[in-house]
Amino acid sequence: MKKNFKTAISIAAMLTMTISLFGCGEEPQANQFAQEDVPQLEGYSLLWNDEFNGNELNMDIWNYEPHEPGWTNNELQEYTTSTDNVFIRDGHVVIKALETTDENGNPYYTSGKITSQNKKDFMYGKVVISAKVPEGQGLWPALWMMPTDESYYGQWPKCGEIDIMEVLGDQTEIAYGTVHYGEPHAEQQGIYTLEEGTFADDFHEYSVEWEPGEMRWYIDGNLYHTANDWFTAYPDEDEKPYPAPFDQTFFVQMNLAVGGNWPGNPDETTDFENAEFEIDYVRVYQKDFYDTNVTKPEKLFREPLEDGNYIYNGDFSDNEDLLDEENWYFLLFEGGDGSAALNDGVLTISTVAEGTVDYSVQIVQPAIPILKGKTYRLTFDAWAAEERDMIVCVSAPTAGWIRYFEDTTFTVTTEPQTFTYEFTSLYKDDNNGRLEFNMGNNGSTAEIYIDNVRIELVE
Repeated sequence: MKKNFKTAISIAAMLTMTISLFGCGEEPQANQFAQEDVPQLEGYSLLWNDEFNGNELNMDIWNYEPHEPGWTNNELQEYTTSTDNVFIRDGHVVIKALETTDENGNPYYTSGKITSQNKKDFMYGKVVISAKVPEGQGLWPALWMMPTDESYYGQWPKCGEIDIMEVLGDQTEIAYGTVHYGEPHAEQQGIYTLEEGTFADDFHEYSVEWEPGEMRWYIDGNLYHTANDWFTAYPDEDEKPYPAPFDQTFFVQMNLAVGGNWPGNPDETTDFENAEFEIDYVRVYQKDFYDTNVTKPEKLFREPLEDGNYIYNGDFSDNEDLLDEENWYFLLFEGGDGSAALNDGVLTISTVAEGTVDYSVQIVQPAIPILKGKTYRLTFDAWAAEERDMIVCVSAPTAGWIRYFEDTTFTVTTEPQTFTYEFTSLYKDDNNGRLEFNMGNNGSTAEIYIDNVRIELVE
């Protein structure tokens, strides 16, 4: 959940090599705001919490953060201070999105965003939040954290962002946990999919453990994502000492967005009568001691094959599983439908529905090492059951989806052709470049055949 707000508090002096700290350098009051039924966690002390058992929002903990529509991400909602948008009900705080009309009769949306900034800021700890998300196209609930002083390392994304949970209202069986950082923008994202039901059916517990050299994301106690190799820097400058930017105080925020770049806008199916994001509790725990003498893990770069090819199984001689995340990986998004198979050493992509975006039908290979200043040659053979277009690129899924090789449209015919492209990386070394073949939303569902895929260094 990106943002653009400014803050007022400055960060204290840089940490010593090892520290013991609570909140903004203050000694914690024993079980401050605690309830008797708040569970204790082994190895942690309760730093602060809100069980939302009162009749109104506790302003000793929370702030309203109003914003006009379009403030960020092309979102449609106005964030207000109205109790129509944020209120306490039955021991939960409810953030409700409302649809009205403006003076011209066009749809107008209001919603709520609350933060603990300058009231309950802290550095390192475990945040545990129980919440139930709304369901509906264009709804985007989020639980996330931002630094108290966004300018300390520079504006977003250099300042860092920790997303505890995000869910899209039209895919409520999937939750995302993400960390944003760097310049250029980089991110690492974990995805958790329920085997049964959705996150809109009931309350689920979302948590993140934030330590000096590692973050871990959980849903209902299940670990699903770990990050430990972030960075921050201005373009063409040295990186700040690790673990920057996550060595400063952060605060918790919760909101329900409407529309925007990621979820898309609401439509006639969106039920605003039930557009409610409910939070049962927020609990922040902290260890007595954190060792800040941490070093950034060394990146591991995949070696090329003996013939210099960085693409594994580029000739499709290995009859691998195309639905796992090893080597080739077949994906469907946004209305895409189809299948991938290996037939006699040829990759065959069969499309049933082309979907609404170019990556609706997609075959990729991740973990390709891309080094700054190096030039690479990409070659492959491709043809189709009838003439049609497709797109190829080399992307950076953990570096803000920048393109090492730009999205390039090419036309395949019924006869095999060899396609050759060269590209030079101008970005930081990346051990997770990703080759993509995108076959969605281009006016054809004709079957595609691919063979002899290579990425090699140009000496």
